[in-house]
Amino acid sequence: MSSWSGTIREQAAGNGGPTLGVWAAVVAAVVIALTGLVGILLHQPWLFPSLGPTLMVILETPGEGAAHPRNVLVGHVVAVAAGWLALLVTGLRNAPSAVQHGLDGRYVTSAVVALALTIVVLQVLRMPHAPAGATTLIVALCILKTPGELAVIVVSVLLVTLLASAANVVARVRQAGVTDARPVRS
Repeated sequence: MSSWSGTIREQAAGNGGPTLGVWAAVVAAVVIALTGLVGILLHQPWLFPSLGPTLMVILETPGEGAAHPRNVLVGHVVAVAAGWLALLVTGLRNAPSAVQHGLDGRYVTSAVVALALTIVVLQVLRMPHAPAGATTLIVALCILKTPGELAVIVVSVLLVTLLASAANVVARVRQAGVTDARPVRS
């Protein structure tokens, strides 16, 4: 077991590899299953597309700044806020999702505003987290947009971050902001 966990740590600190891939896939599957179970029990949308890339960043590139829990949480909070602001600016706050309605100029404008704002704010804060780009589009395209759904996005990201970071601690994988990983660039 120590050889396997040592290989995980080495591959996480380097350019990845098959052992890290298997470990990350198993952890991601468990975290998504647990998060989905919470959603089933609470009858809320606790699973949404940007959780996948968030887990991949935390588990596959744990030493990078984007995997720091602060970057993850701030990134998704900014994304939710930017998406919601884009809905207000474009008058889409009470509109059906772009999937139901079909794309038109307002939905495209909402997506552009939300993504651009998310990128700028995260760069100004020096807290990049690319998966937040998916979250802001989920909101800007009216897929999840009610106050309750937006709160669920944030709490779900918090749960996923805690579970994946805990797995990194257990495996003694160096993660920015969690274990002894190199300092995050500011």
